[in-house]
Amino acid sequence: MRALTFFTLFLTFDLVVFGAFTRLTDSGLGCPDWPGCYGNASPLGAHADIQSAQTAMPTGPVTHGKAWVEMVHRYLAAVVGVLCIALAIASWRARRLGAAVLSPWWATATLVWVCVQGAFGALTVTMKLYPAIVTAHLLGGLTLLALLAVQSQAYLRAPLPLTRAVHRGVWAVLLLSAAQITLGGWVSTNYAVLACSDFPTCQGRWWPEMDFGHGFTVLRELGAGKDGGYLPFAALTAIHFTHRVGALIVLSAMAWLAWALFAGRDPAARRWGWGLLGVAAWQLTSGLSNVVLGWPLVAALAHTAGAAALVTLLAVMLARARQARPGS
Repeated sequence: MRALTFFTLFLTFDLVVFGAFTRLTDSGLGCPDWPGCYGNASPLGAHADIQSAQTAMPTGPVTHGKAWVEMVHRYLAAVVGVLCIALAIASWRARRLGAAVLSPWWATATLVWVCVQGAFGALTVTMKLYPAIVTAHLLGGLTLLALLAVQSQAYLRAPLPLTRAVHRGVWAVLLLSAAQITLGGWVSTNYAVLACSDFPTCQGRWWPEMDFGHGFTVLRELGAGKDGGYLPFAALTAIHFTHRVGALIVLSAMAWLAWALFAGRDPAARRWGWGLLGVAAWQLTSGLSNVVLGWPLVAALAHTAGAAALVTLLAVMLARARQARPGS
C-alpha cells in the first residue's frame, strides 16, 4: 500500500508537470477530439488526418509532434487513473482484512476526484482551451496531488508538533498559494506572461494601464473580452500585474511561516522552514526568469513544478501535524 501510494503520488507530480508542457508547447489541441486521436488509439492510426491538418496549417494546433505530446499526456493520465482504482480497491480490501492504516474513504475520494479531472481534461479539448476550464484542470491536478500526499504520510509516522498559531499559518499559506496558483494558471492560459517584460516595473511604469474588467471576466473564450471582441492588451497587463502582487503576498507569508518554524527551535520544524525557503527561492527565480528571459520553456516548467512542490510540502506538513495530536 505504501509503495502503491508513493508511486501514484510520483506519477501524479509528473502528470502535472507534463500537463504544463502540453499547454506551453501549444499541444492541447494536438488531437482535437477525445479520448482518442481522430478516433484512433494513437497518432499512428491518425497519421493521414494529422498530415492533412498540418499541411493546411503548418504552424497550427495540429501537427505530428503536438499530437504525440497530447496523447502521451492522456496515456499518463490514464495510468494515474488505473493506479487510483487499484489504490481504492486495495484500501477496501485492507479494511476487510483488518489491516487498514488509513480510512479507505480517502482512496475513494481520490478515485472520484481523478474521474472529475478526466472530465475536465475532456472539456479542455472539446471547449477549445476555454481559459476557465484549463485553469480549473490545473487546480484539479494539484488537488489530486495534495490528496495523495496526505495519504502517503499514513505510512510514514513522523509527527510534526506545531503551535496553534503556526498550524493556522500553514493553512493560511496553503490558501494563499491556492489563490496565487489560480492567478498563475489564469496568466498562462491567457498568454499574459509577456504583458510585462521588465522587472520590477511593468512596461517601464510602476502602475501601467490595466483593464481588470476584461481581464477577469471568467466566462469567455480564449482571446475574447467580456463583450465578445478581442481581449485588450491592457487586460493581459492587469492579469500579469495582479499575479505579481499576489506573488509578493505569498512570498511574504512563506517567509513569515519559515521564521515561525525556526523560532520554535525544533530540529524537524527547522528543516521544514528551510524547505519553505527553498521553494520560495525556486519560485522567485523561475518566475523572474519567465519575465526577463522571454518565457523560456524550462523556466515555465520549473515554475509549475515549484507550485506542485509547494502544495505537496504544505499538505505533508498538515498531515504530520495531525499525527502529532494526542490520540492520532
